[in-house]
Amino acid sequence: MENIRPRLKFGNKVEDVKLRKRKSQLYSKEDESPLNSGVLRARVVVFCLVFRLINCFLVQTSFVPDEYWQSLEVSHRMVVTYGYLTWEWKAGIRGFCYPLLFAFIYKILHLVNCDSVYLLIWLPRIIQALLAAFADVKFFFLIQTLESRDVAAWTFFSHLCSWFSWYCCTRTLTNSMETTITCLALFYFPLPGSNTHSSKKYLTLVALAVIVRPTAAVVWFPLLMYHFWQEDNKLRLITHTVIPIGGVAVVISTLIDCVFYEKWTMVQLNFLKFNIFYSVADFYGAHPWHWYFTQGFAVVIGPHLPLFLHGCTVAYKRYKILLAAVIWTLVVYSLLPHKEFRFIYPVLPFCMVFCGISLANLKAWRRAAATILLVSNLVAALYTGLIHQRGTLDVMSHLQTLCNISTISSPPQPDVLFLMPCHSTPFYSHVHCPLKMRFLECPPDLGEEGYVDEADRFYDDPLHWLRTSFPYKSSLPTHLVFFDVLEREISVFLQGNNFVRTADIFHTHFPEGRVGGSIFIFERR
Repeated sequence: MENIRPRLKFGNKVEDVKLRKRKSQLYSKEDESPLNSGVLRARVVVFCLVFRLINCFLVQTSFVPDEYWQSLEVSHRMVVTYGYLTWEWKAGIRGFCYPLLFAFIYKILHLVNCDSVYLLIWLPRIIQALLAAFADVKFFFLIQTLESRDVAAWTFFSHLCSWFSWYCCTRTLTNSMETTITCLALFYFPLPGSNTHSSKKYLTLVALAVIVRPTAAVVWFPLLMYHFWQEDNKLRLITHTVIPIGGVAVVISTLIDCVFYEKWTMVQLNFLKFNIFYSVADFYGAHPWHWYFTQGFAVVIGPHLPLFLHGCTVAYKRYKILLAAVIWTLVVYSLLPHKEFRFIYPVLPFCMVFCGISLANLKAWRRAAATILLVSNLVAALYTGLIHQRGTLDVMSHLQTLCNISTISSPPQPDVLFLMPCHSTPFYSHVHCPLKMRFLECPPDLGEEGYVDEADRFYDDPLHWLRTSFPYKSSLPTHLVFFDVLEREISVFLQGNNFVRTADIFHTHFPEGRVGGSIFIFERR
């Protein structure tokens, strides 16, 4: 018995140790399960899907012409026999890979005889929203692996609060797709502390982003250099991953472009040639070098700016590669004369990491800061998504009704002339019928001496342009579409040719230059 007791005591100690170990493991699993369980994953996925679909339908305004003219208009032209391609597609500086996605959807709708205008407009937006939701999910689980539950939650909150992401992510812009793919690629990128990294997956996504928009290489250059510097087997990375993935991407995208251009076309080289050597982007406006630092970045990041700056001081060492990518992108784009807010959109998810860390560290001020952040971004998102610059889309709904008239009426058939800055509105993708329409064209100067585009010639003397372009009443269009600021200048022409206003459509509270607050439709009686 005496020999048994020590064994029992020892056995009890062993059992106690094992029990404590099991309990600690159980408790740790219980602590981690809310974040890692399938239930949470399903909730995050459903929430992101619902959130981005609501986001999609609450954005009913226009932003920039490329939203339609570099995607939907091209896709529509690929499927039907009528449409209009801008000069970029004739010069071969745009790739067909991105429009091909929507053309595939349009073709299916056409084959099943469900190609209504409503579906043609909204289905591509819904696809973009679903992809954005997928990127949101990946972004959340990336931060979860890098930081604590608290930081992950606040980072995700900051990401979803962003008014600019709300405004852009569901649009059919190449910048929106570039940002979505960048967010997905970041999930697999070897960030310090990440256990989800995969060189092949993230490099494949980076290659896809560059195919969609060649300037994606600007954002990813410092990240690629960081990966290369950290990689132990650099030669293997280049020969077994970078070259094969890059080579396949170039070959596939080139083949697609050659098929649709019907000739040998290297879009990436043409893009560089026209934008670097010919500087055609400057034709669409130039800004001072500091514009991104003094205006552009502040507008894009919006009310998050103080949090971003604070987060940089807190987490600079841990995420210096992300901060370097943000600064690098701003510097490179600052060297280019033509600047736009959307160009720096892809670095916005990087900034949200710092904003989330800032909120998590504010402690006592956290709720107040989060409330201010939510309310200010919500106001900006709803105003820009539902009110500001909506007229150029609403006017197409009015004109779409002319499709029914054109199929049943006798001559004269509807003939619409847009007297607006070129590409102000979408075109055939938003009417989906061979309605006769024309707008003032503005291809850039490619070296022609004394070149002045049609839009500038019109605005130099609108009345003279109209009288010389339509010397006979038989050649007049049946409908004129223009901003309200133009009415006074051409009122004599309107009255003399029996044009009557049939629609007054709100566009913006902030008219500027040639863009007015309202859009008028005049019909010839």
